[in-house]
Amino acid sequence: QVQLEESGGGSVQSGGSLRLSCVGSGYTYSNNCVGWFRQPPGKEREVVTTIDNLGRTSYADFVKGRFTVSQDNAKNTVYLQMNSLNPEDTAMYYCAARPRATWIGGVYYPAGCTEGTGYNYWGQGTQVTVSS
Repeated sequence: QVQLEESGGGSVQSGGSLRLSCVGSGYTYSNNCVGWFRQPPGKEREVVTTIDNLGRTSYADFVKGRFTVSQDNAKNTVYLQMNSLNPEDTAMYYCAARPRATWIGGVYYPAGCTEGTGYNYWGQGTQVTVSS
């Protein structure tokens, strides 16, 4: 059973930093995407950043230059370093994963991760609150 668990959220003041972690277990796909998503209060969920098993990354425009995604394959962990936080970054942050470049159960999972679609494994989320 695939499980993803986020941690590292909290409350910070504007300009502060946080590092989120996403630990995965039970995941057997060697080719995969991991994405960080967020859902601000009263808004729809949006993709923040993605990383694939080769370390290729993508970022939403609103976090470029401030957030950095990385992974430690030995620890099955993906990190999201968030700097220069502002109140608009307040949201529940989720990590999610999916296979890539493969057919599973009649469904094709594209090789690219950037669109943030088709993620079928999700964590419970961690809250990030940024005060001005």
